Amino acid sequence: MKSISFRAFVLLLMLALMAKCASRQEGTVENVKTPDQPNVLFILADDLGYSDLACMGSSYYETPNLDRLAAMGARFTNGYANCRVCSPSRASLLTGQIPARHGITDWIGARTGENWRTHKRHNKLLPAEYVRTLPAANKTMPEAFREAGYKTFFAGKWHLGSEGSWPEDHGFEINVGGFESGGPRGGYYAPFKNPKLREGQNGENLTLRLARETADFISAYQDSSFFAYLSFYAVHGPVQSTRAKWDKYRRKALEAGVADEGFTMERVLPYRLAQDYPVYAGLVEQMDDAVGIVLDSLEANGLLSSTIIVFTSDNGGVVSGDGYSTNLLPLRGGKGYQWEGGIKVPLLLYAPGYTEPGSQPTSLVTGVDLYPTLLELAGLRLQPEEHRDGISLIPALSGDTLPERDLVWHYPHYGNQGGEPSSILRRGDWKLIHYYEDGRDELYQLSTDAGEQQDLSTKYPMRAKEMRTRLLSFLDAQNAKYPLEDPTYDPQARTTVLESYRGSLKERLERTRAAQYDENWSPNADWWGSLETDD
Repeated sequence: MKSISFRAFVLLLMLALMAKCASRQEGTVENVKTPDQPNVLFILADDLGYSDLACMGSSYYETPNLDRLAAMGARFTNGYANCRVCSPSRASLLTGQIPARHGITDWIGARTGENWRTHKRHNKLLPAEYVRTLPAANKTMPEAFREAGYKTFFAGKWHLGSEGSWPEDHGFEINVGGFESGGPRGGYYAPFKNPKLREGQNGENLTLRLARETADFISAYQDSSFFAYLSFYAVHGPVQSTRAKWDKYRRKALEAGVADEGFTMERVLPYRLAQDYPVYAGLVEQMDDAVGIVLDSLEANGLLSSTIIVFTSDNGGVVSGDGYSTNLLPLRGGKGYQWEGGIKVPLLLYAPGYTEPGSQPTSLVTGVDLYPTLLELAGLRLQPEEHRDGISLIPALSGDTLPERDLVWHYPHYGNQGGEPSSILRRGDWKLIHYYEDGRDELYQLSTDAGEQQDLSTKYPMRAKEMRTRLLSFLDAQNAKYPLEDPTYDPQARTTVLESYRGSLKERLERTRAAQYDENWSPNADWWGSLETDD
């Protein structure tokens, strides 16, 4: 082999480095992990509302560990999920695409078309069809991190397809507890009845178990860059807690003063008037306890300064339907609803070297923004062909204004909580809701009307028309699906259903609520078999 001079060697080395830098600037460099790349811990709650944390304004729920995370990093005051129900939002987090684009527009398993009639709710429309499996063609966020050499881990709720479309089929090397179920089949205390989770001792708490599994993963791979996704089943129904936590929050509610009336009517269903449900409060605290386990694991392993942490929720809290669990005032509505309570959620982000402790960015951000943000924070190549609806939030972390953009939500379905088939366009301060039952619009200016009480569509008809045109044109361009009229619709049958909601349902809710403040109340003989030691 012919030798070369030292000068020639140096010249060749400089040319190689220049070529590498040029390729990085052009976005063509391959994702290759380096030893100093940060870890990522993504924590996702289920059905947790915007004000269901103490750091987000609750004076009833106690969440010291999440408050600690908020104090460490940034707490976004205008964070949004990409849908008012779970599966679409979860798909958006992983793909960086909104539901109208990826096609999962309702929770997977919801009935559509003529099958909707089996609910006997006698609605005017038949809900649109939707995609029922996370599309395999999309490169998900964990797949992007795995390509970069990260160890990828999933624990908890998946709900993005049946076998063949589980976490391990979409970029996660390890899957603990993720399968097609949208809720904890065995409740929150073992036996879990989960085919992807080894059974523990009867009475073991599911939420804490998932946290311990995540902590074990962190300890095992502390010397590698890892992407851990802890997706709680909590605080989705069934609403369960231990007797000790129920009693703690029962006393707290009584000390604050419990109103005689606990529910009032929204358009369709009753909704809870205050945060005063002691069992739900216990479930929220159990989730916070679990977050503490994982944060403590990072700290014990010396990884806090090298780990990016995200915490958010897949949709708003349940004020109607399901467990009638919480209240999100001043926001209107909750899970399933088209108003702010259905889509506005907590979003906490801790990124060493980027986030200012205790900062509160005010930019409008949504779940699809997290895919490009985490890639950029980790120093990895962006995937604009994948996360096409998201933008990096790094400028917002330093106080800069994000570029103005239209935000779209598409839900051509009826929510189990009382929401109506509709789509939303958000432009700056203005929010338009377009309804499919009758084609009407609602227009709100959120800076002066956070509770969406003043519909301004008749006061500003040209603004409403222009926003509606932009919204529907965008949806048509995505080949979005729409609900259809039900030719068998019977208005009188629908009126009968609504009257039952206003009468017998509301009365039953009031009786149940009142009973739960009695010191001798219990849901069953053994509090769902819970182990008190899990407190």
